Amino acid sequence: MRFPSRLPWFLFGVGCLLAQGALGADASNTPAPYPAPPVKDQPPVENGYLKLSFEQLASYPFNPPPFDPAADPNAKPPTGEEQIPPIVKSWNGKKAVITGYMVPVKMEKGLVTEFLLMRNTMACCFGTVPNMNEWVVVRMKKGVPPLMDVPVAFFGQLKVGAMFENGYMTGLYELDGEKMGEVQG
Repeated sequence: MRFPSRLPWFLFGVGCLLAQGALGADASNTPAPYPAPPVKDQPPVENGYLKLSFEQLASYPFNPPPFDPAADPNAKPPTGEEQIPPIVKSWNGKKAVITGYMVPVKMEKGLVTEFLLMRNTMACCFGTVPNMNEWVVVRMKKGVPPLMDVPVAFFGQLKVGAMFENGYMTGLYELDGEKMGEVQG
């Protein structure tokens, strides 16, 4: 039996949603583990790229709306995009650089072509469950060497908005990666 190449990402997203209580339970009482002040100003631009941090990306509470695609496969899933502040939405389609920790999802010939860029190393599997605005899905066409447990900057075009896989919300941010920056640690 052959599984789709995106199955691990899908399972990760569903696992995080289940852990947050987004599928059927009330997620409104899920506290943000790292509250940050709301973003008021546009981030600085360096060499044509918005310099974004997870302090900015996760500066607002986001509670995934409950939805079960199995209950009604034809229903349109709620996006929850009304929870994303206008200043964060304004970054959609812009070139950005974001620094975080790599969690590889897809590899080809020893290089990572798709990964999650996480706010910290304590997120998900062995630590705290990240909020949906605390990771970025990054896709690198040429692939990059796997570097985990050290902060790394990635440059590319940012997409802001609800992403879905098989009817389930899997994230809010996606970066079409152009290049990897220097290791920060």
